[in-house]
Amino acid sequence: MKKLLTTLVVIFIIIMAIVIAGPLFVVNEGEQVVIVQLGRITSVITNAGLHFKVPFIDEVVRYPKKIMAWNGEANIIPTAERQFIYVDVVARWRISDPKVYYESINTVNAAYSKLSEIIDSAVRTVVAENPLIESVRNSNTIIERGTSTDDLGLGEGIEVEIITTTTQANSSHDPIVRGRRQLAELILARSRQNMEREFGITLIDVVTRQISYSPELTPSVHARMIRERNQLAMLYRSDGEGRKAEWMGRMDRDRREVISAAYSQSQTIMGTADAEAARIYAEAYNRDASTRTFYDYWRAIESYRQTMPKFNKTLTTDMDYFRFLYNPR
Repeated sequence: MKKLLTTLVVIFIIIMAIVIAGPLFVVNEGEQVVIVQLGRITSVITNAGLHFKVPFIDEVVRYPKKIMAWNGEANIIPTAERQFIYVDVVARWRISDPKVYYESINTVNAAYSKLSEIIDSAVRTVVAENPLIESVRNSNTIIERGTSTDDLGLGEGIEVEIITTTTQANSSHDPIVRGRRQLAELILARSRQNMEREFGITLIDVVTRQISYSPELTPSVHARMIRERNQLAMLYRSDGEGRKAEWMGRMDRDRREVISAAYSQSQTIMGTADAEAARIYAEAYNRDASTRTFYDYWRAIESYRQTMPKFNKTLTTDMDYFRFLYNPR
């Protein structure tokens, strides 16, 4: 009886150990599992759900199934013309073949180290093979500003600013051949070579996050930027002075036209008024003899009032002008 009890206890302990060890395991969403039996891969599970394993023998190695980010460190790299710049890139990757990944890399930290080694090498190679302008610019497209008065139907003399993008031509800048985006594609292509076959990793993309100049290159770059901004400022000033001269010319021409028209109109009005006054004077003068005599007398008196105070010396008054001084009629 005692022996049977001991046997049952041992069996119970074995069953409890098996239950505790867990013949069942769960693969969550976003996970993939490699089953390793005594150092040998027996199966790969990529579907979420409840699965079986051999207790104490099978080892469950879990890997993320989602897309992960790799953030590189900014490295100083020489360009083709031996100008040093800091290049900082980021990448997205995922484990596409868990079996190859386990056999070659095994851990996620080791994958980050391998990615740093491969991507940094590709970045150095691509940047060193191309001039500086290819790394900092993306295309030859520039923005041009202009004015139009004919195409928008807004009326005569109304100017509207038009912004257009054109391909750079005859500029002081050297044209680019590839550009920053195409360099990133070259880095991605170099980094992808044999990566999936050797490491079970799919590299989705590589993006240049930041490019900055080295301290030795910064003063010359700033000087060139200042020179280009000054040239642009001079261009805007020249254009502004030209527009100012044009508007001042228009204003002076309009002022002269207004003054000329006003003077012509005033002279016309004055001539009409003088003609009307002369007509009225002539009509009144010719109406009868008494009116003419009084008119002559009145005009003579008015003239005396104006001229006599200005005579410093009078030699004679024996002239027709002074006839009303002696003749009462």
